[in-house]
Amino acid sequence: MTINFTRRDFLKVGGAAAGALALGHFIPPRVAEAARLSGILDATDSGYIPSMCEMCVWRCGLLAKVEQGRVVKLEGNPDHPHSRGNLCPRGQSGLMNTYDPDRVLNPLIRVGKRGEGLFRKASWEEALDLVAQNMLDIKQKYGAEAMVFSSTHNLSQPLFENLLYAFGSPNYGTQRSLCFNAMIVSNLMTYGMEEPARIYDDNLSYILLTGRNLFEAISTSETHDLSAAIDRGAKVVYLDPRFTKTAAKASEWLPIKPGMDLAFHLALLNVIVNERLYNIPFVSLNTIGFDKLQVELQPYTPAWAAPLTGIAAETITRIAREFAAAAPHALAHNGWRTSNFINSFHTQRAISILNALVGNWGVTLTGGGSEESSTLGAPPQPPYPRISAMRLDGVPWKYPVVPLKIGVFQELRDNIVKGDPYQAHGWFIARQNPAMSISDRARTLEAFGKMDFIVTMDIILNDTSWFSDVVLPEASYLERYDPLVPIGDQVFIRQPVIEPQGEAKSALWIYRQLGQRLGLGDFFQYIDEEDYLRQELAPLGVSLEEVKAKGYAQLSETPHASETSEPSWSTPSGKIELYSDTLAKVGFPGVPTWEEPPQPAEGQFYLLTGKVAQQTQFGTQNNLLLHKYSDEPRLWMNANKAASLGLADGDWVEVTSDIGKVNIRLLATQAIREDCVYLTPGYGHLSKGLTTAFGIGASDSALHVTYTDPISGGQALSQTFVTVKKA
Repeated sequence: MTINFTRRDFLKVGGAAAGALALGHFIPPRVAEAARLSGILDATDSGYIPSMCEMCVWRCGLLAKVEQGRVVKLEGNPDHPHSRGNLCPRGQSGLMNTYDPDRVLNPLIRVGKRGEGLFRKASWEEALDLVAQNMLDIKQKYGAEAMVFSSTHNLSQPLFENLLYAFGSPNYGTQRSLCFNAMIVSNLMTYGMEEPARIYDDNLSYILLTGRNLFEAISTSETHDLSAAIDRGAKVVYLDPRFTKTAAKASEWLPIKPGMDLAFHLALLNVIVNERLYNIPFVSLNTIGFDKLQVELQPYTPAWAAPLTGIAAETITRIAREFAAAAPHALAHNGWRTSNFINSFHTQRAISILNALVGNWGVTLTGGGSEESSTLGAPPQPPYPRISAMRLDGVPWKYPVVPLKIGVFQELRDNIVKGDPYQAHGWFIARQNPAMSISDRARTLEAFGKMDFIVTMDIILNDTSWFSDVVLPEASYLERYDPLVPIGDQVFIRQPVIEPQGEAKSALWIYRQLGQRLGLGDFFQYIDEEDYLRQELAPLGVSLEEVKAKGYAQLSETPHASETSEPSWSTPSGKIELYSDTLAKVGFPGVPTWEEPPQPAEGQFYLLTGKVAQQTQFGTQNNLLLHKYSDEPRLWMNANKAASLGLADGDWVEVTSDIGKVNIRLLATQAIREDCVYLTPGYGHLSKGLTTAFGIGASDSALHVTYTDPISGGQALSQTFVTVKKA
């Protein structure tokens, strides 16, 4: 007898069975038999389905191992350039996000006071109708600008942006200003691109890392490349006030004083320029503004930088000469954020210019990749309505060089609280947790209190959802389609490997349903998720079934930047801009210049934060697998300093800043400067809906004061100073 059972049918039944399997049951034999006949599983009911990870923004390719209809293992896809057959600890634990016992599997509507965590289950029809009605009411009473939209960068971003732009709101909050605005804006001003791609070729011999902790803030392919370069004998100089795992792997660790990365890099440039160690032909042909840069650099000698940085002048001079001598096989890594001070933009500019001066373009740096491709198709849609209202985040009227798609999230939050230049009344939050991610958590909760209506879309009841009026349950990344992702000359797919549990839905479905209810259906012209992907693939002449089976499709091949005869950059001049006329015209220095950062008073410490390999930002602490293998979050303090204060390892201490206070256990260690303390982010959750994470550790966001880089709009976290005493 022939059983007509498609892969889609298999996913539907397999997904329903996954919940039963999680409770120790087996799927009916007919499901396994049908899966074998469909070619997805073999005779042992096992098989691999290609998709993409979403445990961080690196989005590695994965192979989901399915046994008897349940995901039992995630492995790196060797055909994906980000994974190359590997997944980091977070990626391997991703199946626990799908099978998290705290998953939100039905739409929820608040029934208690905001923040009490009292919700009732609702149908999708009721929840979506309620969301749409509140959004339309706010738009009618106060204007579309009174509705704020925010989302973490993700693959469904084009549809999220369709919703907010079609609705007519200018207010768009992304996480980028909380992490890497300074790097992005610096590279735009220098190279005309957000982030050049880094090349760890076999000849790379010198790497300068400024706070880029790649062995804990894992970006799988780049972390692998760094490790391989070290194995080949490349020298790694690592600047960080804290001895991290990257410091342990580096050739040389420089425990620089916080906020002084800029001084160090200005001094490097001073040596390279004044000793004529730069690549003279490359600089002459491909850059503008060298003369103005040279004048600015004259005061910034290694002797000037030494007392500021805590690094000897001889060491700075030696590193400058070594770096230049290794060029073009030398790389100064931009990082995503350096010292996290309001002078971080100038630090990033100095790093970008350092690379340009030694002429490593096309050797260790090249044109950055993009997740947008003109080769792919898209559903048709009308133009967006004209938006005339000012943005709440100060872009561009206060931050003229910050791209509109990036914005300044913390400024948006602050102006919600102040009602300046107008009051916001509604907030749509997708895949984001501003209650934890923005500095000064109390102020974020105050902003929530200004809202007439808050709706969140996520897979769990995170800290922001805890304060929401409606929670829309999104399918996990193992249960849904997202738009395709171009990487190089290929395009990759995220596809469901099981059907969504409960009533969880994909973002593509949710945005389309909301768009129709808001009268914006013309901006969501696709029947379902597969139809959307088929429209994307139409210009390639490749079927969706082919891409699902293989995991990717080939785009038309384009030559890499290193293979072209004439490099070009998307700057106003068409060259690398050592001096930026764009910056000068809006009142900012055209070349990197010294700005003295504030320093803690006697008895205070710099409060540092950073990443660990087992967690991603604020979103994975409830993952049972990661929780099992994560260390207890504690406050790092130099052991000598702790002893002088009468504190011992394991003591409970009280940490106080200008805006908050937390209690946490102490870790007394020699792996940090005496003027610093360190707190791992992502803990101290407010939501009691996170039964694994709740009550563990303390929130750095409860302590961090909001400071903002005036040029890039980047959040300056390390500019917060704290006192520490026994609790």
